[in-house]
Amino acid sequence: MWQILKTVRTILERIDSPKRFLTDVSYETLLETFKDFKYRFTTGEELATLLFATKKVIMDYGSLQDCFMSGDKPEDETVLSGLTVLVSELSAVFKGRPRSLLPSPNAGSACKRHNLFLRWMVRKDAVDPGGWDAVSPSKLIVPMDVHMGRISRRLKLTSRNQSDMRAALEVTAAFRKIEPEDPVRYDFCLTRLGIRDDLSPEEFLIGCGVQT
Repeated sequence: MWQILKTVRTILERIDSPKRFLTDVSYETLLETFKDFKYRFTTGEELATLLFATKKVIMDYGSLQDCFMSGDKPEDETVLSGLTVLVSELSAVFKGRPRSLLPSPNAGSACKRHNLFLRWMVRKDAVDPGGWDAVSPSKLIVPMDVHMGRISRRLKLTSRNQSDMRAALEVTAAFRKIEPEDPVRYDFCLTRLGIRDDLSPEEFLIGCGVQT
C-alpha cells in the first residue's frame, strides 16, 4: 500500500495539476517526463501513453464520463458496455505497444482496476468520493481479484475457479439479489476480510454486517 501511495505521489508531483498538464502537454513531453518511471510491469512509456490517451479522450468527448456514457445504454444491467467503449478509446493510441494497465473486458479479464475506478467515481459514501452522477450504482460490477475470488467461492457466490469477468458478473448478480440498487456495497469490507484465511463464511458475513 505504501509503495502504491509513493508511486502515485511521484506521478502527481511531476504533473502538478492533471487537467492543466494534460491540456498543454505533448506526447513527447510526457515521454520525457516519465522516461525514468517504473512500477512493477508499468514503464514510463506506458504511463505516458495512457496519459496521452486520456488527453485525447477528453478532447474528443469532453470527459472520461462522457466517453463512458456514449457506450452505456439505459437497458444495460451492468457497466460492461460503457466500460468496453472507454477502454477501447483509451487503447486506440497504443497501436500495439504494451498496455498492461488497460486489459479489455472483451478478452475476459476481470478488469479489477477499471471496476474499482468506477466504484470510486459512481458511489458516494465514506469510502467512495463519487463524481460520475450520470452512472447508476446499480450497474456497477464487483472489482474481482484473487482475494475477492477466494471469499466469493467460500460464500458460494460463484463456482468459478478463475477470478475473471464471468466470476465478477456472477458475484455481482448474487449481491444484486441483496442490494439491487448497490450491488458492490460489500466489496470494501469483503476484500479486506478475504485477505485472511482463518475465518469461516459466517464470520465473513458478520464482519460485513450481514445477519446469518
